[in-house]
Amino acid sequence: MRLDDFIEDLEPDEEVRKRRLAEEKSYEITDYLEDFESRFEETVQGDALFGSTSPSIFVGRSNYPNVSTGLLSPVGHETDADEYVTDSAWYQQRYGIDDVFQRRTNLLNSRRRSKIDVEDVWDGFVGTQREVAIADRPVDVEIGLDDRPEIDFDLGEGVATPTGPNASAESVDLAENPHVPRPVEKTLEDDDWQAQGAMTYLYRRGFDVYEINKILSAGALGRGENRRLVPTRWSITAVDDTVGQYLRGRIRDAPSIDKPQVWVNEYMGNRYWVILAPGQWEFELVEMKSPGSIWNPDPEGDVWIASASEGFEGRTGYVDETAGAYYASRLGVLEHLASVGRQAKCLVLREVSDDYWAPVGVWQIRESVRNAFDGTPGSAPGDERESLAGEHGETETFHEAVSTVATQLPVSLGALRRKSEMVAGLQATLSDF
Repeated sequence: MRLDDFIEDLEPDEEVRKRRLAEEKSYEITDYLEDFESRFEETVQGDALFGSTSPSIFVGRSNYPNVSTGLLSPVGHETDADEYVTDSAWYQQRYGIDDVFQRRTNLLNSRRRSKIDVEDVWDGFVGTQREVAIADRPVDVEIGLDDRPEIDFDLGEGVATPTGPNASAESVDLAENPHVPRPVEKTLEDDDWQAQGAMTYLYRRGFDVYEINKILSAGALGRGENRRLVPTRWSITAVDDTVGQYLRGRIRDAPSIDKPQVWVNEYMGNRYWVILAPGQWEFELVEMKSPGSIWNPDPEGDVWIASASEGFEGRTGYVDETAGAYYASRLGVLEHLASVGRQAKCLVLREVSDDYWAPVGVWQIRESVRNAFDGTPGSAPGDERESLAGEHGETETFHEAVSTVATQLPVSLGALRRKSEMVAGLQATLSDF
């Protein structure tokens, strides 16, 4: 098995540059891969029957609607299986890129091909996978592997979002009865409940988006005849978008904030400025990816800028340029506004520095924006370093807030104005350029 089998969405023409960048940033990764291979060989032995604890699932998107669907199980760390589930705890523990890479590559993806229609499928491999997805804690499983996996880490291939090694599964059985929360049982019992309504219901009952997207991915939400496996990447964005729309509805008639505010955060080489201003709900995300960062690997190139926005009524189409980052960052903002009972127009500025040498997923965007609102405006939460926003947390005008933050950015205010609809509406001066 080659390293590119562990990696999600790696474009061939980017492989060499991204791998070179990763090796420059962290030699610990290459050492870890060798350690993992040794541990894997010790764990999977003999007849290749693998007893483990599965905390999550993965549904691929290639060859849709005949997808690869799998159980994710930590190799050699069964008692700590819940620590290998991507969720908000990773941010709270301040995991770095190395930490995420190690946990992702440590998850064995025991997989089978399956059609996406799963309305009444609760037996066999797919049925077991769905049972794992709807449970509220890791589930003990017995997995028979079709072949003894051979791992061949080819360290010259490249690095992108790590997803773990793959192995074909011949059989799978539950070793215990999964515990399913009552709200999840309720959504399963109602065959007429549309998926959007079921997602909103679970969120209101205290389920975080990480739990909901796992349930959605397993085809356990929606009207009975429409229940299908949903590729993991699609389910993440679908839940962020659906919950975001629900929260936007909650603040629709809320009063506006009184003054512009600048909230800041920094995590994994990503810097965020969240500017809130009085007015009705509007939202825009502007991403600035510095030369030498993972999606802009040429160290001699220009800063790559992308943006997407919406007005009071929201969007009618999918965001292409900023993709899942848009919905993840918007969710963090809307959760804050709903919690304080206010609405505002919001500009999120994300700078991706060259310290972000391997993408870990949109969860870090979601959590960075969510946690930007800890503390007070203008100070980075949980950190004693100088504020990323400068001296101003609250300002008199939106123009002042943007101008203050612009001095911290890798692009000029003029360049920002040319890309951002919100900033373009501000009166320009020659000094901006």
